[in-house]
Amino acid sequence: MKSETFSVHTGADEVVYDLTGRCREFAAGDGDGLLHVFVPHATAGIAIIETGAGSDDDLLATLRDLLPADDRWRHQHGTPGHGRSHVMPALIPPYATVPVVGGRLLLGTWQSITLVDLNVDNPDREVRLSLLRG
Repeated sequence: MKSETFSVHTGADEVVYDLTGRCREFAAGDGDGLLHVFVPHATAGIAIIETGAGSDDDLLATLRDLLPADDRWRHQHGTPGHGRSHVMPALIPPYATVPVVGGRLLLGTWQSITLVDLNVDNPDREVRLSLLRG
């Protein structure tokens, strides 16, 4: 298995951060297999979604509706509503797996691999890519 970890700076805002280019580079030239993308954080997730056409903003808006940033959360520290970031990975898991054939990700035309981060208290994330060769 081939594996690497890299850092992503998500900043001080909620974000859908596109990882597709980095994932493509990692899988390039490695034949067939499965690419597993994992973020080892309790407050972030990995989503496969269309980006750039408004879907990424729609996802963040939907998460704001489902998980309001207010004082309802039992897990309370950091910015108001921080507890919602700990619930989000139950909706958007911290991993995704994508088939790789001939060193190419088999994503659909409009699909991107993204890091979803609502936690404005932690702007630095680690992402692990693992390629299980077939």
